[in-house]
Amino acid sequence: MPLQQTERKLLQVQESETFHVHLWEDRTRGEQWVPAYDASMLAMVGDEFLRTISNNAVDSGRRSFEFQALRAGKHQLEFSKRMAWKFTAEDRRIFEITVLPASSMR
Repeated sequence: MPLQQTERKLLQVQESETFHVHLWEDRTRGEQWVPAYDASMLAMVGDEFLRTISNNAVDSGRRSFEFQALRAGKHQLEFSKRMAWKFTAEDRRIFEITVLPASSMR
């Protein structure tokens, strides 16, 4: 199955500010979102999973990633939906992050 093309989501944050990305994850199927980013520009400071379906046989919910913007500029944050038994990504989400310099704060 070819990788789905998704539109790029645009986010704007201040330098040193934190921001969240929330993605649905079905761990019952073995899904896991894997982020790819330049660690000199963005730092992942949190990764939490909130189960939203109350059922012993299902492990689905919202995965929340928290990042801190380290340097001003335009950065790309890409998430690949991986399955443990596959070599290729099932899906992906791309975020274009514009980080404004701290000096541009109001």
